[in-house]
Parts: sequence; C-alpha cells; structure tokens
Amino acid sequence: MKHLVPLLLSLAAVVVHTTPSDAASRPNFIIVFCDDLGYADIGPFGSKTHDTPVLDKMAREGMKLTDFYSTCSVCTPSRSSLMTGCYARRVGMHEDFTGHWVLIPRSRRGLNPKELTVAEALKEKGYATICIGKWHLGDQPQHLPTAHGFDEYYGIPYSNDMQSARRGDPPLPLVDEKTVIEAPANQATLTQRYTKRAVEFIEKNKARPFFLYLPHTFPHLPLFASKDFHGKSANGRYGDSVEEIDWSTGQIIDCLDRLKLSNDTVVIFTSDNGSNGRNGGSNVPLSGA
Repeated sequence: MKHLVPLLLSLAAVVVHTTPSDAASRPNFIIVFCDDLGYADIGPFGSKTHDTPVLDKMAREGMKLTDFYSTCSVCTPSRSSLMTGCYARRVGMHEDFTGHWVLIPRSRRGLNPKELTVAEALKEKGYATICIGKWHLGDQPQHLPTAHGFDEYYGIPYSNDMQSARRGDPPLPLVDEKTVIEAPANQATLTQRYTKRAVEFIEKNKARPFFLYLPHTFPHLPLFASKDFHGKSANGRYGDSVEEIDWSTGQIIDCLDRLKLSNDTVVIFTSDNGSNGRNGGSNVPLSGA
C-alpha cells in the first residue's frame, strides 16, 4: 500500500495517454477506502478476531502491499492526498487557523475545484465516475465530489461523529448529488446502502470504463452495523462494522464476476490512516494510533 497514490496517478496517466480507439481496453478502477481501519484489523494483516474471508481471498489471489504511508493521521489531509497525489499543505487541506486538522460542518474551506483529481483525469477520457461514502473535502456545493470530476455522489460529506450540539452542527446528512435526502442519516444501514448503490453503478456502466471510489464511513466512531451483522462478530461493534465491510467488498467482486468484468478491473482496498486504537482496533505491529 506504500505506493497507492503514485500507483493511482500512474494508472490515470496511462489512461490519459491512450487514444479513443483504445477505449475498449481501458481498465476499470475501484478504490475501497476505509475510515480508521487498523493495520491488523483484517485477516491478511494478522487479525485473529475479525472474519474477513473476502479480503483473505483477495490477498491470496491478488497483491498484498505492506508499506503504505499516509500523508497524515487524520481524514481530510489524507483524503486530499489520495484524490490529488499532493501533500495536504500543497492543496490547502492541512490544519487551518482555528487549529482544526479536519474540515468541520459548514466550513467555508474545501478542496479547490481547480485542483486536478484522479476522477477528473479519468473522466476526461470517457470514464464514468462515482463517489459513494464519506467525502470530507468540503460540504458546500462548490466542494462536493460533483465539483471534482465525479458524475455522481451518494454519502455523508464528513465524519459520522460530527453532530456537536455545542458547535451547532446540523444532523448528520445523507446526500444524493447535492441534495440532503436524510438527516440524521440512519448509520446502521449506511454500509448496505453504499453497497447497493455501488453494484447499481457497475451494472449501469458495464459497457464503458468506470471509476468507483467507495470511502466507507466505518470503522470510524461511533460504530454501527446493520441487523445482519450487529452482534455477530467476536469483537463487538468494531468487529461487526469490519465484517460488514468485508461482505460489502464481496458483493462488489461478485458483481464484477457476474458481469465478466473481473479481468478488466483494478480493485484496491486500503485505509486512510489506521485505527485510533479504541473500541477494538489494532495497528499491530505498528506503533501509535
């Protein structure tokens, strides 16, 4: 995972330099990006408490990359680097003058629409693009994913714990494109709804190249899981949310297999900055949180 961002930009560069006649051979890209998932929270990296058969199989059949260094230990800066390939300070997504390391609800700041994102590079060459999940690069219309190369957006615009009455935060919104469709969002159903939307997007765009960016809400605190996974893991709600993400990844891979797109799709599963070490997460053998 060390070379995740350079790899993505290199892949985008390859696509940018192809000709229109090469469209049929352009690979699809899927990034499954977890929020606060620890290094040792899944089977391929040593978890003994979480059942992750889909990710175990991905590691066996694909590539297991063990040296990913995030550009920051919190959400907004690390996500800005993933989207742009730049350090957060380069694109103004580092700590602001109030001392906030991440964007808070109703912030006037956000990723500048003039910055080139992976989604924009791919869209210019005919890719269908979608962001499903937690964005956290600005919640105002000019900063949402649809202003940064994504044809579609469905998810929450920032962290799921940002509902501070003291700060005056609004109820956590679930956004479809630029419209709030639910507030507060029913967090127990988010992973399932993200997954359903992802499968629908793949089915709709099976005949053209596509880029699916799926930044999951979990296992960021507070923890939730659907009734199908709640209380089922050996590690409380933390494990429940991780195992539901494994299921979600399996649904996407099953869809690719069913549509015979597996050999034409690059799927990358990673995390933004590791676990905070509370409520069951593990970064072993790494130190810190």
